[in-house]
Formats: sequence, structure tokens, C-alpha cells
Amino acid sequence: MFIQTETTPNPATLKFLPGKVVLEAGTADFRDADAAAQDSPLAERLFAIPGITGVFFGYDFITVTKEDGPDWQHLKPAILGAIMEHFMSGQPVMAPAGAGVDTAEGEEFYDEADAEIVVTIKELLDTRVRPAVAQDGGDITFRGYQNGTVFLYMKGACAGCPSSTATLKHGIQNLLKHFVPEVQQVEQVAA
Repeated sequence: MFIQTETTPNPATLKFLPGKVVLEAGTADFRDADAAAQDSPLAERLFAIPGITGVFFGYDFITVTKEDGPDWQHLKPAILGAIMEHFMSGQPVMAPAGAGVDTAEGEEFYDEADAEIVVTIKELLDTRVRPAVAQDGGDITFRGYQNGTVFLYMKGACAGCPSSTATLKHGIQNLLKHFVPEVQQVEQVAA
């Protein structure tokens, strides 16, 4: 098994490409070992490596976030070993209940009068933004729309990335304002 790695715009996050499907649908974002232990044998294995603070699964990639301190050159062999060991074991990526898989990502909020605007925003996010963000090992999902402000949730490499503000304000905000004149600004929300 050959696992490729790619850097992300977030220096604390590295993207791992195992060459196979990681999650068939949705994404899974783990911010601590307790959630990982309940929902994912692979995430639990990765959190067992000292210095790991986040694990994110996409369709065909895994992003791992580390704390300040340990170098990637010291962590990378252990992470590659854990991923390879997991896939060779035949264990599932997610526990059978799959409670950690985000398909709806919680409650969305917007006024019914804005439903048509929200459909357009979501379509732009799904077709133009999310594929580009997935290339960098993250995901951005719609959370709400209110008074001209679009609220987005950032996951994986995007969460805590130093360039996430620029991505939101200059990239996504400009794109949405161009196609949806009602959009005035874009804000990040916590989970």
C-alpha cells in the first residue's frame, strides 16, 4: 500500500491519500480522542500518536492536525504506519453506528423567504468551493443565511488555518457576492 502525502495551506495539518475510499459519503471531523474512540477505529489509532490534535476524513483522504512542537518529519512515519496498519487490518474506518459522519452537520438557519437565495448559495458552495477546499484537505459547509450574511463551518485543514480568513473573505465572499447580489459578507461559525 502506497500512501501519498500533500501539504495544506495550514502548516499544522497534513493530507494523507491512501489510494482508496476513506468515507463513501459525508465527512467526519474529530477534534479529540474521546469522540474518535466512540466513532472511528482509524481516528482512535491516529489520536494514539502523541501530538495529534485533529483527524478529518473526506471521500479519499485523511487530514491530520498536530499541536505546536513535534515536527512532521517525526510524526509522519507513525501516521503512515497507523493508516497502513488500519487498512491492512480490514477494520472499518467508522464504527458501525457511524455517529461521527457529518451528512447534515446540524441545524441550518435561514428565513423561508430566502430559500431561493440559499439554494443558489449551496449550489455554488458544492460546485465551486468544496471541491477546491477538498484539494487542500478540508471542507466548508453551509450553516445559515441571515440579513445578507452567509455563515459557514470550516473543517479539516481549514479549521484553524492561518489563511482561512483570506479564503473566506477574498475567495468565497467575492464569489458569492458576484453570483448572489444579496450576499454582503461571509462569516465562520463554530461547530
